[in-house]
Amino acid sequence: MSHRSESMPVGDHYGGGRGGTAAQRAALIIHTIADIAAGFLGLWILLYLLEANRANVFVQFVQGVADALAWWARDIFTMDTEALRVVLNYALPGAIYLLAGHLIAGRVRRL
Repeated sequence: MSHRSESMPVGDHYGGGRGGTAAQRAALIIHTIADIAAGFLGLWILLYLLEANRANVFVQFVQGVADALAWWARDIFTMDTEALRVVLNYALPGAIYLLAGHLIAGRVRRL
């Protein structure tokens, strides 16, 4: 049997495993945190729209995290339709976290 060394993919922005530079690892951390924050906000929107049981511990946890992440955007949009208000007031911070996190990660990666 011959062992061929596998090369890293050409478009790999984060380096491989532990061999990446400190800037690449920092960019990956920033990127991941932004994605997780946006994921919690998106999950809360989905749970709200599907009318999940608010007495459930998991739903309460997701709502609490989403509230903590979106505290600064609370009541930016004040619609009569509650569902539309929740979607807009939680989707805006989610989009900003994604955009800002990915832009910052891209700049850090280039250091």
